[in-house]
Amino acid sequence: MTQRKERADALRNREAVLAAADDLFARSQRPRSVSMDDVAAAAGVGKGTLFRRFGDRTGLIQALYEARIQPLRNAVDSGPPPLGPSAPPHERVRALLDAVLRFKLDNRHLALALEEACSGSPYRAEHYTWWHRTLQDTLRQIPSVPSGDFTAHALLAATRADLVEHLAGQELMTAERMRSELATYVSKVLAGDHDNEG
Repeated sequence: MTQRKERADALRNREAVLAAADDLFARSQRPRSVSMDDVAAAAGVGKGTLFRRFGDRTGLIQALYEARIQPLRNAVDSGPPPLGPSAPPHERVRALLDAVLRFKLDNRHLALALEEACSGSPYRAEHYTWWHRTLQDTLRQIPSVPSGDFTAHALLAATRADLVEHLAGQELMTAERMRSELATYVSKVLAGDHDNEG
């Protein structure tokens, strides 16, 4: 009974921490200024609890990001078209990139915090390699695309969180225009004998 209560308490603490971190990153104009102390205080838990559960600030941000993006991952991995693997490749590439952009627009400060927190190359981060692999595998099905590997990197560069933040926050570009510009760019990259598919 005690063990079950501890598990329930640990789950509640985890949810409280993720909710507090989510709120702090959403309200902060400078994601890197949100500290573990801030999150612990907002969640009503000890700082030691945070470090035991998440390791460090980067681990906390990654856990929050993964919790947010999991439904989208599920749709990409096993859902129906246009995101799922059975979609025609042209249609799926467009849908994948639009989904990445919409997710980053909806989670601007969290996505930016994750990019800023990653040590080393951002291109080795698990969330990036997953998107790149998925996009690359789909691009390989399109004969007009010469290099799925490079093209996947180039297309994902247009959805980087720092660029999204600059366009939305500094240039005041609307989400609708950003999505439209990206769709036009993707169509040009994919242009070829199957250009009008989907």
